[in-house]
Amino acid sequence: MAEVLTTFQTLITAPDGRFFSARACGMKAADGLWHGWVEFIPGDGGPSIASPRETTQPNRVDTEYWASGLTTVYLEGALQRALDGPATVAPRHSREVPGERPMARRAASPARRESALDPFSVYEKGEQLLRKQLRALSSWHLVNIVLAYELSEESAEALSQRSADYLIEVIVRGVRAEQRVRNE
Repeated sequence: MAEVLTTFQTLITAPDGRFFSARACGMKAADGLWHGWVEFIPGDGGPSIASPRETTQPNRVDTEYWASGLTTVYLEGALQRALDGPATVAPRHSREVPGERPMARRAASPARRESALDPFSVYEKGEQLLRKQLRALSSWHLVNIVLAYELSEESAEALSQRSADYLIEVIVRGVRAEQRVRNE
């Protein structure tokens, strides 16, 4: 059964101006892993919508930890994914994970970890936007992005010791370099 892991106090605004309250949800999958997603409840009533699966974690505790780190910027992106994808009504008493479909990745090589955002997708909208969204994330999210998109040769342990500013520069430089290669 799907569970509400965290309810967020900040209202999330859609591009069309509608307001939504958000809550992170999770559920144990058949393979024993936990899936997490975000459910959005429209301020003007109507059915809730859900983002596609946003994370897969080994257990409930780690899924709750993922939910506790979600920022307003992340929730805005999750709302956009929920609005852009096929209509997905959030499950009430179902074993179904909303929007269950593979998430597209644009990195040159497949991601090994889940990350809070796709830096390649955001970079397409501008480097300043990417920097702004990265600054809104915690350091552990930044480490996961670096590892997921293989933007550094440094180990996870070494990256964990680095400052947020350093990690942001690693991400931006890596994405910029990959974009140059793609554009040639």
